[in-house]
Amino acid sequence: MILNLESTPILRLRKWNTLLVLILFSGGFQQAITARAQSGGGKPAPDVIVFTNGDQLTGTLERADGDSFVFKSDVVGEITVSADKIKELHSNGKFVALKKDEKITRTSKQPGTLTYGDKTITVADTKSDTPEFVPVKDLAHMIDSVTYNKEVTSNPGVLSGWDGSISGGITLVESTQTGQTYSLAANLIRAVPSVAFLPPRTRSTINVLETYGKITQPVIPQPPPPAAPIPDTVAKTNIFHADAEHDKYFDTTKLYGLVGVSFDHNFAQGLNLQQIYGAGVGWTVINTDVQQLDVKVDVHYERQNFQPPTANKNLVGSSFSELYHRNLPRKILFTETGTFIPAWNDFSAYSAIFGAGLQLPTYKRFSLNLNLLDNYLHQPAFGFKSNSLQFVTGVAYTLK
Repeated sequence: MILNLESTPILRLRKWNTLLVLILFSGGFQQAITARAQSGGGKPAPDVIVFTNGDQLTGTLERADGDSFVFKSDVVGEITVSADKIKELHSNGKFVALKKDEKITRTSKQPGTLTYGDKTITVADTKSDTPEFVPVKDLAHMIDSVTYNKEVTSNPGVLSGWDGSISGGITLVESTQTGQTYSLAANLIRAVPSVAFLPPRTRSTINVLETYGKITQPVIPQPPPPAAPIPDTVAKTNIFHADAEHDKYFDTTKLYGLVGVSFDHNFAQGLNLQQIYGAGVGWTVINTDVQQLDVKVDVHYERQNFQPPTANKNLVGSSFSELYHRNLPRKILFTETGTFIPAWNDFSAYSAIFGAGLQLPTYKRFSLNLNLLDNYLHQPAFGFKSNSLQFVTGVAYTLK
């Protein structure tokens, strides 16, 4: 007797279920292939510029400044095209168009798809039925949605967005005299937003400068035996400065409130430690691509610890400061600062600080720094001079 297994109801049911699964799987796989082929493998379609002479260029629209569009193509690289040479422009990315003299807030704009034609930029926001029309003559900047969200709508973390430089130098002497001098400086700044064409919200700065040196000089000639030898003389230099400040801009782009601290130690003035804690206001007088000038004033508590400690002081005073920097040709940066610090409860206990520096680019992010720093303390410790002048050179590394 031969049993036909396929004739049993259970096995026939399993056979049809397997066949049905294979049919559904093959149909779904074919639809996925078709959809992927129609979408170009998931890659978005490129942006297109149609020039007034009929030529076309595909690539990616990056941004626009005034009537100049920055376009990146695999064929010609990054180029800048003026609006009068463009007939049409179609972009699949999302952008925000900023008009001249337009006040920008965190909720005033929504990124949208962009097209250009007839000397007018059209931004179509998916959340609004009415597109925005901006004549190109009124356009200040056009930025992509990622940059806009990062610089305007988001709150970057405390550790993100820092810029500036770190520098150091060393001098060694090996002869009858032996000596070493070390210098280290860090100048850090964090501006939110970090792009110049958006109104500033906050700014934080940290500055540190340390100069340490030691010169050992033997006594020559030494007394003949059996007299005891005279020990070498040692001269030390130890000058340290650190400050930190946080600025919060008001509705205007020039006026801001500030809080700050600073610490100073200067062995050359008998100053063990000077501490300043204060708050005040600042004003950006000049702010262009070439130069910037700020003036500031604060009210603070000041503590001065001297050697000997009998000269220690507790002061209430103010700081009147100006900061200036200018971009020179060949990417040379010039900086200058000046601060006058009177004390209101002891008019004779005033001080002043002046600094100037040049940053000369050498190779990639490396540069040569030349800095002059002058500290004046009207009432130093007994036996010490009021003025302390430093000229420091070193190699600097720029963070960005």
